[in-house]
Amino acid sequence: MQELNQLTNSNRKRIDGLLYGILDTGYVELERMQHVAEQLIEGGVGVLQLRAKGYDSDGVIKLVREYAPRLAEMCKSQGIPFVINDFSAAAVELQADGLHIGQDDGSLADVRKVVGQRMLVGRSTHSLSQARAALEEGFDYIGFGPLFPTPTKEGRPGIGIEDVSQVEKEVGSQIPVFCIGGIKPQNLELVLASGARRVVIVSSLLQAEDVTKATKHILTELHAG
Repeated sequence: MQELNQLTNSNRKRIDGLLYGILDTGYVELERMQHVAEQLIEGGVGVLQLRAKGYDSDGVIKLVREYAPRLAEMCKSQGIPFVINDFSAAAVELQADGLHIGQDDGSLADVRKVVGQRMLVGRSTHSLSQARAALEEGFDYIGFGPLFPTPTKEGRPGIGIEDVSQVEKEVGSQIPVFCIGGIKPQNLELVLASGARRVVIVSSLLQAEDVTKATKHILTELHAG
């Protein structure tokens, strides 16, 4: 599986960024989706994912076409991957660069039957063993967390930062590892000190008075770390 992944990786967009941005409909009014996406991109996110909980695949397609029809175009113009959360058919229909799936969303092989070999596919992982399994299966990147409890993952306890250094050593040396879950400016230094290199930050950016400025500030911290 790893050999196949290495052969096909060259046909996919690279994930070079340190900050993974998520356009989450739970924090962004639909009428502001396009504008907030522009701010995140201007601020320098290296990946932009659309996460629309409560919608089905057709609903996500309709949502993008009605409220943010330039999402894919904007990401392409800046050379950053545009990712859809959960729905492989929607990712294909919206010409996304990537798909992100959870632990219960099937195997990579099944997903590839829908999205093909050129699309980036990431997996959410919640333990070191799951991170290792995702690497072995051939995913292009992983999310690792939630490090801390977060409203976006209600009922899921934080896994802590104890394994961050080891997951970076074992997995992060081969594919990007994005630490996620409850990360904000106030604890970012602690997360970086634990060994993290890349992070996902959601609510602190989307609820900022100036999204672009807040995004640039986080990136400054990441590059300094």
